[in-house]
Amino acid sequence: MTAIARPTATFMLRHPAHWAALGFGSGLSPKAPGTVGTLWGWLSFLVLSRWLDDAGWGVVIALALLLGLWACTRTAQHMGVADPGAIVWDEIVAFWIVLWLLTPTSWWNQLLAFAVFRYFDATKPGPVGWADRRFKLRPGEAIGWRQGLGILFDDLVAAGCTLLLLAVSARLWN
Repeated sequence: MTAIARPTATFMLRHPAHWAALGFGSGLSPKAPGTVGTLWGWLSFLVLSRWLDDAGWGVVIALALLLGLWACTRTAQHMGVADPGAIVWDEIVAFWIVLWLLTPTSWWNQLLAFAVFRYFDATKPGPVGWADRRFKLRPGEAIGWRQGLGILFDDLVAAGCTLLLLAVSARLWN
């Protein structure tokens, strides 16, 4: 199978896993798909929050993580790439977690959370880099559930680092 470097809308429409993994099209962005996916996550959080309370968000996030494990694994397998940049479901769900735990908060704090999360996700310092390396494809290994988990895991660690940095900053600031 030939690896698909950049998926298309046609590829996304071929399988339901692709829809979710590619962030309903946000991962098709030719520039900074992770940032576009995170923006989509932010916007969808604001829209869905009109109907979801904290418990509802807890259920949605738990289901989204399970869906993500399946969708990210299948899409990576179909693309022939262990951790494709076009898969943005991991950014979406991780940023939902950040916003869920920060809310209620101001638009400026949400923007700061967005910037800090994108920093951790893009540069992968310290624990985020460790998490990213933890599930990399080993020589001779086929793309499987381990890589699907890895796609999600480093973004969950980036979300945790974001929340920790914002909490420590808020504590020191006050």
